[in-house]
Amino acid sequence: MSLTNKISMLLSRPGDNNVQKDDVPWWMRYGGRALGTVGSFIAIILGLLNVAGIILLDVKCLIAGIWQMLAGFVVIVAEAPCCCFFIDYVQTLSDNIESRPYWNKAALYIGLSLPPFFLCFFSVSTFLGSGSIFATGIIYGMMALGKKGSRDDMAAMAAGGATPPGAPLASQDHNVTLMEDPDVWRPN
Repeated sequence: MSLTNKISMLLSRPGDNNVQKDDVPWWMRYGGRALGTVGSFIAIILGLLNVAGIILLDVKCLIAGIWQMLAGFVVIVAEAPCCCFFIDYVQTLSDNIESRPYWNKAALYIGLSLPPFFLCFFSVSTFLGSGSIFATGIIYGMMALGKKGSRDDMAAMAAGGATPPGAPLASQDHNVTLMEDPDVWRPN
């Protein structure tokens, strides 16, 4: 058993089967989870700073701070339910969010992170707090897109031929490129 398999088994959720369900690299999966966990803590702390903006009678920043703290709580419940084990329904909610496809998580995180930007636009704490949640949503969006195709698959799709992706390109000329490089001289 390799080191990465041992680490992934240690970091897996309780009750989860240790079989990898998709072809997302382990570093992206755990990187998204780590960014979500750390980013939600940052969002909650910086949301408190926005709430303190009521001293300056800035109501929009107060609402943005409350929204940012709630968004940070939702993200931390989804990404690290062990941080909120004292709340009864957290594990159920986390399992429900975890069973959804990656694009659902991406849409949720991006949707939660945008309103504070529009309410308190020029605040650094809004930019950093909601920006970390937004970055987590972007990572989950990239995970939803999946792996990039091979060069042969992309060439077949660009040629517009009837060759399905993944099939060998026996009927096509392998010397043909998709785009000729003008810096390379080729004798005719």
